[in-house]
Amino acid sequence: MATCSITGLEALLHKAGLDTPVPVFPGADIVHNPQDIFRAYLADTLQRLIDCDRSVAYDAIQPSNVTGAGDLVVVSPRLRVKDVAPKDLAADLALKFPRSPPFSCPFVDGIHLRVLSSPNTLPRLLLPYINDRKASYGYDETIGLADQLNPEGGQRKIVIEFSSPNMASNFTLSHWRSTLVGAFVANLFDRFGWNVVRMNYLGDWGKQIGLLVAGWQRFASEDDFQASPARHLLHVFSQVQEAFKPEQESLKAAKGETKETAQIESHGIAAERDDFFKKMEDREPEALALWQRFRDATVTNYINSYARLGIKFDEYSGESQVTQASLDEVESVLKEKGAYEESEGFWIIDFSKHDAKRLATAKLRYRNGTTTYLLRDIAAVLDRYKAHAFDRMIYVAGAEQEMHFQRIIKALQLMDRKDLADKIQHVSFARITGLGPSFADCALLDDYLERCQSSVQEYMAGENPEDVFFKQDQDTLGSIGLSALQVHDLNHKRTTGYSGDVKTMMNLQGETGTAFQNCYVRLLSVLSEHPDDIDYASLDYSELETEDYTELLRIMAQYPDVAAASYKTMEPAGIVGYVFRLVDQLMITLDDEQDHDCEGRETLVRARMALFENARQVLENALKLLGVTPVNL
Repeated sequence: MATCSITGLEALLHKAGLDTPVPVFPGADIVHNPQDIFRAYLADTLQRLIDCDRSVAYDAIQPSNVTGAGDLVVVSPRLRVKDVAPKDLAADLALKFPRSPPFSCPFVDGIHLRVLSSPNTLPRLLLPYINDRKASYGYDETIGLADQLNPEGGQRKIVIEFSSPNMASNFTLSHWRSTLVGAFVANLFDRFGWNVVRMNYLGDWGKQIGLLVAGWQRFASEDDFQASPARHLLHVFSQVQEAFKPEQESLKAAKGETKETAQIESHGIAAERDDFFKKMEDREPEALALWQRFRDATVTNYINSYARLGIKFDEYSGESQVTQASLDEVESVLKEKGAYEESEGFWIIDFSKHDAKRLATAKLRYRNGTTTYLLRDIAAVLDRYKAHAFDRMIYVAGAEQEMHFQRIIKALQLMDRKDLADKIQHVSFARITGLGPSFADCALLDDYLERCQSSVQEYMAGENPEDVFFKQDQDTLGSIGLSALQVHDLNHKRTTGYSGDVKTMMNLQGETGTAFQNCYVRLLSVLSEHPDDIDYASLDYSELETEDYTELLRIMAQYPDVAAASYKTMEPAGIVGYVFRLVDQLMITLDDEQDHDCEGRETLVRARMALFENARQVLENALKLLGVTPVNL
């Protein structure tokens, strides 16, 4: 752990031939990011060459994530040198640049000076650096501290609500994407030191539960429920929805003609639905007992299914658990502030009267006095703050729900709870239009997981066995198939919708979970041939100064920058793109290794094992951040 302190790090740098101490710049975090070491030395060089302000020199440097385009890029206009054309300045800097560690000769690219880290310095710095940090490499866990100057002051807390399916309804593609993106966002905040509460807020209350009970009374089979509770509830709900369609058409027609709908809703399935929900809200024991039975079956099913995904929620909350005290508080304060009014028997907020015309009018209570989803969600914010005293709260949900969350925020502002409104964020995503025929009839989360396994089995049957490094037993193929679907989703920016294709997802080449896992297992196989412990103090690092090794090291050094950028945007696609570059270079390097005879070259073997072990660690860190569990030999 020597390099985890500035003293130990500078001792290593001095041994590698660099002048110490490392130049100090605001924003440079040399303990958590090796690229910041190179930035600091580069900025110090620039400042001395053109006699500019030190902060200007540092801010003129940006990372490069393009192979062969330099590790760091000096953007010459940012140096603010007067009376010199940016191109001329870049060329002049290249001529004057010192030929000494930690850099190789820079090259000019228009207004940019592209600087490469020295192949001599990279392995000597990076391999001990990553080895000392292992699973924490890439992450600055002090970011999540309540006070970064006082590690004993505790962590900031964030509540992240994601997945959140509705009871007795299909687990949709929107829930699938919320699950994957939400797990990634939760992992991000966890790795950057926050106290993360992962919350699954079930849609377990409301008129849809009344509709389910109307179906239960018509179509239920106790035997089928005992055999597969969650699937039978789906079947019952599907049947009652079909039976309810004629009434829905009548309601739709009446609304289209601006006719009163109360009379229609007082008969048939609509009346049964509303009556049962009213009994739930009145806390009638028989109604709650039946509802609890359905809820328990739903939660048990999801706990088991999410475990297969490697996700464990800290809290299975739900609309049913919103407290009466918070509901009363919301309504009381809104009335007091003049933002809550009665209209045609409903209780509403007319947001257009409160500088939010685009939010229109929203119902908070129905005519029969039962609560709406919006009222329950506003009250849930108060409950969560009382329970967790969170510093931030994130809803990971589809873009189509943007107005709903804006209404929550605006309602809190109308209640003079700006303190809470400012802590809330909606992390949205676009729709998945389909995952292909294999997934078309998936209704439960388990269905998606089963199709993952069967799809990868079918795909692997046509692959050349020599290209496949992972085992092809049932458990491994299930993990590989799941990885394929996870990476396929996370490779798309959140704002981008997409449709899936099994062949693309399962491909052993490219930006796929299958390719990533295949590379990881191949690394494990290579490392298993030389299981001895590595002594970094005695390694012959000169063995790693060839082009392929150096390029791999450059990519490994970039991971903290990539992770930090993803933390700011909460975009997983950047991590997937990074893993692809890392895996692509690893496979090139490993292929080249097969052509070399290392017999008798123990110093080379030990150096290679150190390189591959640390590359494996970086790959594992990135995969786990994405929510992908690396498979073993």
